[in-house]
Amino acid sequence: MSVVELVDRLTKGEFRALSKAISLVENEHPDAEQLLKKIYKFTGKAYKIGITGPPGAGKSTLVFQLTKLLRNENKKVGIIAVDPTSPFTGGSLLGDRVRMSDLTLDEGVFIRSMATRGSLGGLSKKAIEAGDILDAGGFEYIIFETVGVGQSELDIVKAADTVVVVLVPESGDSIQAMKAGLMEIADIFVLNKSDREGADVAVNAIKSVLSFRQRRDEWEIEVIKTVASTGAGVDSLLEVIKKHRDFLIKTGEFERRRKEKLKLKIKEIVEEKLRENFWTLDREKMLDEKVGSIENSHLNPIEIAEELIKHFYKQNSLQ
Repeated sequence: MSVVELVDRLTKGEFRALSKAISLVENEHPDAEQLLKKIYKFTGKAYKIGITGPPGAGKSTLVFQLTKLLRNENKKVGIIAVDPTSPFTGGSLLGDRVRMSDLTLDEGVFIRSMATRGSLGGLSKKAIEAGDILDAGGFEYIIFETVGVGQSELDIVKAADTVVVVLVPESGDSIQAMKAGLMEIADIFVLNKSDREGADVAVNAIKSVLSFRQRRDEWEIEVIKTVASTGAGVDSLLEVIKKHRDFLIKTGEFERRRKEKLKLKIKEIVEEKLRENFWTLDREKMLDEKVGSIENSHLNPIEIAEELIKHFYKQNSLQ
């Protein structure tokens, strides 16, 4: 199937075409860049929700319940479930996909699990591009679900319009986890399994930490109590997500954030292309030679880097 035909099919929402397109991106196929170039004009309509938090917080069940509510409103939902901890099977998230079997039969829901396959670096980029493909496919809501609080996961949820952090009463270390970067990007906190002992104490602890947070805007972060296994409180969560979306649009923050994300994406593409062009076989060889002779010379890393850059400029007639 040609790229043009694939784009035509995926923009009509054909699941097979969507799967193939995401696989091209995930496997770094030579056609992936051409595909992404062609789909961007069809993107920008989907509302993106990032759901993250420590393992065992019940995020997948929450995603399942949230998706059911959105489907009741006849909204098309795309789910990208990312598990950076399982390089072979995709781990727990694939099990959650089985639990989501009700949704997999639904033509208005597309679920894709993505695992690292040994490389954490490019995972966030690929997950975000998979989200763009679903956006072009006509999905009105795209949910990114990630495990943990590493840099890769933070990068993924940063691509979302609304970021939901899910915690549970037992996770005493969750407050510490929040300080590790989640605090700055969270728009809504969810205390799941809130029918368990210590739920109110945990809510107060979250609110206490939030009081020290440096605010990005005038949005008041809410802490929602849910029991995802029964669906309790999930309707309140959806309500607050919509309230946050309305707030972003009304204040102009929505447009500002999307422009910032676009600028960041363009910078990343430029850096990646420059890196690809820079490290030719010639310069790799130069680097090996310099490092090989480093003990016999007074060259330091800065000088070697400057020499390589000079070589690059000269070769490209930029200097």
